[in-house]
Formats: sequence, C-alpha cells, structure tokens
Amino acid sequence: MIKNQHTQSPFDPITLEILWRRLVSIVDEADASVARTAFSSLLRDAHDYTCMFTDSRGQELVQGTFCTPGQAGAMAIGVRELIRSRPLSDYRPGDVFIINDPWALAGHLNDVCVWSPIFFREKVVAFTACVFHHADIGGRVASDNREVFEEGLFLPLVKLYDAGRLNEDLLDLIRWNVRTPEEVAGDIRSQVAANHVCGQKIVEMMEEEGLDNIDDLADEIIGRTEKSMRSAIARIPDGNYPYEGIIEGAGNRKDITIRMTVSVDGDDIVVDFDGTDDQVGWGVNVVYNFTYAYVFMAVKSAFDPDIPINEGAIRPVKMTAPEGSVVHCRFPAAVAARMQVGHFMTEMVFKALSAATPDNIIAGSGGTPAQTNIFYGKRHDGQPWHTMIIRGGGMGASSRADGHHCAIFPANGANTPVEIFESDTPLIVESRTLVEDSGGPGRMRGGIGRQMTIRVPDGDLAPLSPTSIAVQAGRYRYPPEGIFGGSPSQKARFLKNGKAADPSGLTFCKPGDVIAFYSAGGGGYGNPLERDPDAVAEDVKKGYVSIEAARKEYGAVIDPESLKADPAATAELRSVQTKG
Repeated sequence: MIKNQHTQSPFDPITLEILWRRLVSIVDEADASVARTAFSSLLRDAHDYTCMFTDSRGQELVQGTFCTPGQAGAMAIGVRELIRSRPLSDYRPGDVFIINDPWALAGHLNDVCVWSPIFFREKVVAFTACVFHHADIGGRVASDNREVFEEGLFLPLVKLYDAGRLNEDLLDLIRWNVRTPEEVAGDIRSQVAANHVCGQKIVEMMEEEGLDNIDDLADEIIGRTEKSMRSAIARIPDGNYPYEGIIEGAGNRKDITIRMTVSVDGDDIVVDFDGTDDQVGWGVNVVYNFTYAYVFMAVKSAFDPDIPINEGAIRPVKMTAPEGSVVHCRFPAAVAARMQVGHFMTEMVFKALSAATPDNIIAGSGGTPAQTNIFYGKRHDGQPWHTMIIRGGGMGASSRADGHHCAIFPANGANTPVEIFESDTPLIVESRTLVEDSGGPGRMRGGIGRQMTIRVPDGDLAPLSPTSIAVQAGRYRYPPEGIFGGSPSQKARFLKNGKAADPSGLTFCKPGDVIAFYSAGGGGYGNPLERDPDAVAEDVKKGYVSIEAARKEYGAVIDPESLKADPAATAELRSVQTKG
C-alpha cells in the first residue's frame, strides 16, 4: 500500500496506473448507476449526462468514459469556480448543492448540476459532480424564445441537502414548475445517488491504498496529462490559422457569422473569436464555457485522443471571445438551443487547421448540431407527457475512413430506441431508416443520414390536441461540406404531412398528422473519382449509394444484376468525367 509521502513523485509508474484505472472505474460506476436509477429515457438511453470528480481544489481529475463533451468541458471550468466560491471550512458532510445557471456551467437551463463534497477523516478531500440534461425544466420549449426567462426554471447555487437534510421546499418549487414533476424529481434523486456512489468508492480507495489526500495523486496525474497534451500541440506547425464560417439562421432569421483565428505557438494553442457576430434575439446564444468545451473537444480529439481529460488537458488550450458575442453571450440572452451554434465550434476548428494537419480532421457531420426534438402534450385521459430524443446524422469522412452512420458528433449522445420512445409517448414511429445517397461522395464517403417518421394516432387513444414539437437542429439550409475535393452531403429536412415545415418554432399537431425528420449525411473526404470501385459496389449492395449516384458521383459503373463494379467501364467513365 502507498503511504502518501510529500516528495516530488510519491507514486511509482505501476502504482500510478493502477490508481488511475481505479479512479476511472469509480466514475464509470457512478455513471452506470444513472442507467439503473434515472427516470428519463434521455438519460437512461440517450446518455445525455456527465459524471466527474475533482480534487479538494476543484481541479477536474476524472470524468466518465461516456461523458458528453459539452457538459464535461464546461464542468471543468464551471465546477472549479463553484467549489472555490466558498472556503473548504464551510462544507459539511451530507451537503449537496444544485444549480442550473447557464452562465456558471453548461449553457442552458436543462443542464442541471448536482455536486457534493467528499469527506475523509473529517476533512474535505475531493468533490463529486454530475450534470444531467433534464428533458423538462418548464418554460416555453422552443428555440425562438427571446430571453432566458422564457425558457424555464432558473436555479442559482443552492443547497439541495444541508448536512444530509433534504430541502423539501426547494424540491416542491421544482415540482411545481415542470410538466412531469415525478420524472424530474426522480432524475434529481438519481444525480444524488450517482454522487453518493462516487464519494463512497473514493473513500474506500483511500482507506485501502493508505492515502491521506487526493491532491498529491491529482498533481501527478494532471501534470502528466498536461505534458502529453502539450507534446501533441507542439506537433502542429506554428502559425495563425484563420477561418470564417456561416451558421444558418432558423426559419427566416439571418445567418450567423463566426470568425476565429487558431494560433499555435510551441505547445500552446489559442482560439480567438474576434469579429464574430453579436448575440441574437433567439435561443442559439452560447455561453463562454460551452463554446470553450467544443473548442477543446476539437483539439483534444484530433491531436491527443487517448489521454485523460482533466485539468491538465485544458491548461494548454486557451480561448478568447468578445463578451456579448453569440459565442460569449451576456445574461439574459436566450440559450435553450445553444447547440445549434456551439456544436459547430469543433468543426470550425477542424477547418481552420485542415491545411496544417489534414490527417487529423474530418469533414462536416450531419450530427452537427445534434438533431434535438422535444415532444409534449396530454394523453387521451389528460395525463401530461413530455420526452426528448437526440437524432444523429452521418459523420464526416477522414483521410483514413468513411464516416460513421447516425453519429451524434461532437456531442456523443446515443439514439433512443423506438420501443422506448413509443412507451414514453402516445405517438407511433412508422419508420426509421438510413437515407440512400445522403452521405457526401469522396475518396472516403461521408456517413449516411437517417429518416424517422412519426404519426400522431387518431381513434379512442388519440392524445388531446395539440401535440407540441420543438426542433433544435440545423443543416436545413447548408449541408455538411466535404473537404479536400470531397462533396457535401444531402441536407436535413423537416416535414409535416409531406410538406416542408418550419423548424424554428413550435409545431402543433393534431391526431392523424405525420411528422418526418431527415438528418443530413456527412461530408466526403477527397476526390470521389479516386474511391475504390469495389468500395462503391459494396455501398450499392448495402443500400448506402444508388446505382445512379455511383455512376454520377463516383464514376463507377455497377452491374445492376451482380451489383459488382465493371473495372473497364469505370476507368473509361472516370477518364471522361475527369476531362469534363
């Protein structure tokens, strides 16, 4: 067993690795408890939550393996500041805090953080925290709200438990401000349980390993992580890499211009958003923490994907953004649909660095932004219901591989099974399929998009009118782009009864209405005429690419009977297309 010695490096490499793996397993065990105890399918099935813990100074040490980057990156900054907002002597065993202030943490009211001190031998040694995306936080559920006051219940930092005693008045306040109070209260209790699991296992580890504190171990892990991250950044050629991109305005709103410069100097990287558009009068504004989270996601995933994510990983990555801009908005801006802008930050950093590091980035993705749909209403007996799903799109291709299908990138969520959706709602899913020809053509093909058709049933069990649907998504106007000669994918579509519908506000449906969602595919990478004809033939066999698109986009001639490529005819056609 290790006795904590206050020397330069108190842990030998083998012991350090064992302790690190144990820390990860502890947070993952807390994470797994959520799947067993959460009420909402957005948590149980779509996994829209993040568990983590810090040392006694609030420095993030470990986060769950299946975390959501937007929450995790924002928590690394926000939880640290919350912990440091009061002296350690103020904390008591059994204290549990709750907050959903978008500017303090993950950027919108639905992301509720519950966090607690961990005591060992009557001393605070660490903190454990989790952020859950609550499908229901009250308010008007739409992306066209003008201020955060319209978007739901706003909880400042307050104690949920004071020295182990539940604040019943606070829980009642929450219950009376949401549509599905039992589900929301159950999910909050799931957060408390996850933190309890983490705290209990940390104490067990300290007892078994003879540790007096967590801070010495944290210093060792964080220091090594920072060294690795800096080494990865140092491999990027020094320079300033500007990029200007456009994000579509929903409905008839004007587009939003994002300007950034990625500056690499040795082992430091700075992303500056000077010149980016001001915050807007609808719900896509992004707080600083959430913007930073997806800037960090780009750097981390592209250049050092295998190291831990903790305080050491974020230290070399800096960001500046004008206060009052759409990526660093001021209170009380509307922020409910902040993913419609924030998720693009990863893609835009990739594009800025594409010329310098072409093998480390991917083309545009149809799951950027995450295709979020909120459904609510009343069943035939008047009972309220409310649910949320997150749909993926095709992932962008890279220099080495085709894009994944139906990926929620960069948000890292999961698709909710049809059976769960239909049990949560009175709605019926008529179909859910991949969309042929939706992936962007390229030497490496973009991932395939997905279609989902939902019917509001009529008859005796029809829900009471209206059934409300809020869409927080994108790619309706501009498809994910290809890169290095790759082509864009198909665009997203939102249909009501077969006609294009407006995704920017609430859509009201009556019994018998049919809603169809089409997510975009991913952009292609490289010249499509350089794709292996056998790979194109395999795509045709699997229904990813039609025979017509194989010929038009890839110059590949596929026999309609055998579904095999004709090498001679393909070479001749490609020669003609190249000259043309």
